[in-house]
Amino acid sequence: MSHIPPLDPMVAARKGFRESEERLKRFWKAVDLAEGEGGWSVTLDGRTPKTPAHAKLTLPTQAAARLVADEWAAQGEFIDPGTMPATRLASTAIDRVSQVREAVADEIAAYAGTDLLCYPAEAPGSLVEQQAREWGPWRDWARALGIPLELAEGITHKPQDPAAVARVRELALELDDFALTGLAAAVPLLGSAVLGLAIQRGAVSGELAFDLSRIDEAFQE
Repeated sequence: MSHIPPLDPMVAARKGFRESEERLKRFWKAVDLAEGEGGWSVTLDGRTPKTPAHAKLTLPTQAAARLVADEWAAQGEFIDPGTMPATRLASTAIDRVSQVREAVADEIAAYAGTDLLCYPAEAPGSLVEQQAREWGPWRDWARALGIPLELAEGITHKPQDPAAVARVRELALELDDFALTGLAAAVPLLGSAVLGLAIQRGAVSGELAFDLSRIDEAFQE
């Protein structure tokens, strides 16, 4: 599936946050949190860092702000954006996803049309059984959310009910910008809108969802 780069949160994060050949030195000593209008902000020596688009780096919850603050506090002599995924995703949510929510939801919903969980292996038998055992409950979980997805036969594309795809889009648009960004980052990684939604709704851990998405690969290792 092709992706429009500006709408892919991980691509946007890699390109957006402090991308430079020049290594930037750490310029702060103290990292703290401050509650204010609109949520929680990280402060560096009392000042709030900005996103690449020069917006304040303000997050909706204290827990989210703490994740970002911990990344800033952990920086050494030089800033390494590669060790700051929460900061990068937060910047993407503020600068990009907030401006293109409908398009991001469309990208997420498109994965429901080709969801990994609808394309189990046909052989060998032990792999077929494992995928049925471990993927089946998540298709049932999705059905309970109003997302009834049909199994494909082999690798032949199986069109899904447009209402099911629309339901995924609806659920995505119910999220705030930060949660939507997280979902949009998880879904392509997993190849599954269902597993992405399960993480977002607290039904499964990210680690387990990743393992579920790699059953075929793990079987062949």
